[in-house]
Amino acid sequence: MSGDVALVALLSWHDFLDAARAPETIHGSGRHGADGWCGGSWSEALRLAVDGWPLALHEADVTVGALRERAGIGSWATTLEPTWDVTGSEVDVGAYLAGVPECMVDAVPRRTSTRGRVVTFVVPATYLNTTPHELVRNRGIALATLCAAIIGAGHSVEIWSGWSCMVGPDRHTAMARVISAGEPLDVGRLVFAVAHPLMCRRLWFAVWDAQERALARRMNADNYGAPPYHCLPSDLPGEVTDPYIFPYLRPDDPQWTDLDAASHWCHETFVDLGLLD
Repeated sequence: MSGDVALVALLSWHDFLDAARAPETIHGSGRHGADGWCGGSWSEALRLAVDGWPLALHEADVTVGALRERAGIGSWATTLEPTWDVTGSEVDVGAYLAGVPECMVDAVPRRTSTRGRVVTFVVPATYLNTTPHELVRNRGIALATLCAAIIGAGHSVEIWSGWSCMVGPDRHTAMARVISAGEPLDVGRLVFAVAHPLMCRRLWFAVWDAQERALARRMNADNYGAPPYHCLPSDLPGEVTDPYIFPYLRPDDPQWTDLDAASHWCHETFVDLGLLD
């Protein structure tokens, strides 16, 4: 197999979990890697992905009023969308037969902005295998804190987790929407997706382990790819416009060594982007 590879975009957190839980075609690191290096077990990764990571966000004193005014937020529509859980009003037969615990479906209201743009963030999920867990956590908590502040102020925001790497001469990419615009903010999910090493080293690896066998073997044999890990706007679905794509995590970048430094860097970056006052 040769040539660049782009997986079909996973448009919801539910889609991403389905892709990670799909039957593996190889004995890969997603389910079978060392717990210490991955940041926990496969079962723990699934539990946190469903329940969220109960980690406190860093305090952030930010002002987003001008952002809301510039974006024209204030006009809303309410739609009903399905959500999956262990309880609900009806059974998702496919999920039930697959043994997925979250096989019950409910229709829940979702508020979406009817005017003004959606602010889209892309957080690259890939980083070098030598990257310490602490750096992943510091960077993720800082990003999650400011994203949560903007969402909490009523802005319409969506957040994507992006995969990008080189496998030999070929670029391999994938995208998963973590938080959809207008949906109630699940802070635990957001923190897990951007701040826990299990997101990359268990769940994203598992997504690749479930691909067609030749592709899965190639990715696994290359230790799930090499830098550069830059995500690009063209990696997203065509209807997603003007995304804010953060740089991928480099273990030698000084801003991730402690939470205060990470928070300062992220705050200054959001101000430079015009997202905070």
